[in-house]
Order: sequence, then C-alpha cells, then structure tokens
Amino acid sequence: MTASPRIPPLEPGEMDPATAELLHSCVKDETASNNIYRTIVRHPRVFKRWTGFGAVLLYGWIPERDRELVVLRTAHNCRCVYEWEHHKQLALQRGVSAEEVEAVLEGPEWPQWSQWDAALLRAADELHYDSRIGEATWATLAERYDERLLIELPMLVGNYHAVAFAVNSLGIQYEGPHA
Repeated sequence: MTASPRIPPLEPGEMDPATAELLHSCVKDETASNNIYRTIVRHPRVFKRWTGFGAVLLYGWIPERDRELVVLRTAHNCRCVYEWEHHKQLALQRGVSAEEVEAVLEGPEWPQWSQWDAALLRAADELHYDSRIGEATWATLAERYDERLLIELPMLVGNYHAVAFAVNSLGIQYEGPHA
C-alpha cells in the first residue's frame, strides 16, 4: 500500500450534483462515504458499472459465510489491507469466528478447517496463482454448489482481485484503525 493516496477521494464539497447523485444512487448505505467509492466515482462510467457488478456478487447466491472466507483469502493473496479490513468486519458479522479470520492468513492447510472451508480457500488460492480452479477442488465444490454458484465463485474472486489492484495502485487508504 502506498503511504498516501495517489488519487485522493473526492470530498463532499468537491462533488458536483451529478457526481453526488451517482454516488448515492449506486451506494445506498453509509458506506458511500468510504474512500474506495469517493475515489472510483472520479470515473463515473467505471463507477456505475463496477458498483452494479459488485453488488450482484456481494449480495449474490453464494452463502454469506462462504463469500467472506473467499474474499478474505483474496484480500490476503493480493496484500490488500483495505479489502482485508473491511471484509474482516463483514466476516465476523456473517458467521466467521475471530479465530477463523486469523486462520485465513494460514490458508487451507489450517488443520481446523472443515473440508468445505478448506476447498473454498483453496479455490481462491488456485484462482490467484493458476487462474483456474483445479479438478480436485472443483469436485469438492460441485458436491454442494450448483452451476450458478460455480459460475459466481470465480467471478467473485476476479472482482475482488480487480478491487485489490485498484485499491493498491491508487493508494486508497483504509478509513479506520488497523487491527
């Protein structure tokens, strides 16, 4: 992460009415003030499409706990502190224990993971390092996930890779204290 933003987030007073409307029409909760949104909104066309795609995945069909494990592992693999800190909080709210959040750093080899949780983390690793989910991991995932979820999973990891690439490159700073 860069020590300071390469492209600073827009402050509320810097936004013209159209930009403010776009921000609040695409991000309808308190997170609209987050640095990531206030930075990416500087490119309205990308912002509008990215937030739509991201919302489909953030509120997709993959169970919340599964999704947060995969996103945390992706954040770790991409060394994206911003993504890690935001999703650590979401993970704790969505059924991932504090011990499991820390174990995400260790990866799928942590001995207390269920076979399922290890497969989710392994899928994130395989996508990161090999650009595909391997046969054994796919077979495990296919035992529980239907074709829609099997499509959604690599799209989810890919989206959070793109987010990490942008956050890390643009120097988007985390808003809160680092744990």
